[in-house]
Amino acid sequence: MSDVTSSVLFEHPLNEKTRTWLRIEFLLQQLHHNRSLSDIGNALTFFRAVADLLDVLDRGDVRTELLKELERQQQKLLQWADVPGVDRDRIHMLRQQLKERAAALMSAPRMGQMLRDDRLIAMVRQRLSIPGGCCSFDLPTLHIWLHQPKAVKEGVVADWLSTLTPLQQALDMSLDLIRHSGTFHPQTSLNGFFQDNAADADLLRLRITSDQQLYPQISGHKTRYAIRFLSLDAENGQIPARLTFDLACC
Repeated sequence: MSDVTSSVLFEHPLNEKTRTWLRIEFLLQQLHHNRSLSDIGNALTFFRAVADLLDVLDRGDVRTELLKELERQQQKLLQWADVPGVDRDRIHMLRQQLKERAAALMSAPRMGQMLRDDRLIAMVRQRLSIPGGCCSFDLPTLHIWLHQPKAVKEGVVADWLSTLTPLQQALDMSLDLIRHSGTFHPQTSLNGFFQDNAADADLLRLRITSDQQLYPQISGHKTRYAIRFLSLDAENGQIPARLTFDLACC
């Protein structure tokens, strides 16, 4: 499959909670993509993602913020239920899912605790800060562990990831509802610059055609944001005087 696509999607958080959630989502995606641990390359990517995830979880009360968001989304859906012509069965189903995600998240142990307590993860995490610190002579335990039968490794990894299921399900649903709260509209930047009000949004989503070889530099917080488009080729790239792109404020 070609890596070239017709458009590229960029997302930019407009508050700290969304910034943290996008980082956690990014790390969880890496964990699942590299869960096979088939070689030392993806094994180290997996363990580095574990270490980064634990660092992020240690910096704030992610559980509390997610529970607040699940409740907020329930209240928003409740308001939608009174709109004429709305699919009330769909609203009811989503609210029930939100309640289930909240209950599972609330009853779960401290997020990531099993990963913190695991001896192998602790050993690898300690060596990741050292350049090349996971070589076979530095960390022989990891290298012999990776030579276990595939089924054994898969079982251990499945147990590790299962402890993150309440977090992942709550996060996925929260971000999915946030993303679907905004609709893409065509916008035009002048000389590579665009700004507008965010109206207390959580997330900006921007689509631009890949053949432009441009990327957005976004700054914003809560109520206002600005976008400056830059060329991938910093020396020779051209910024169109008028550039059309799609933008959703969620």
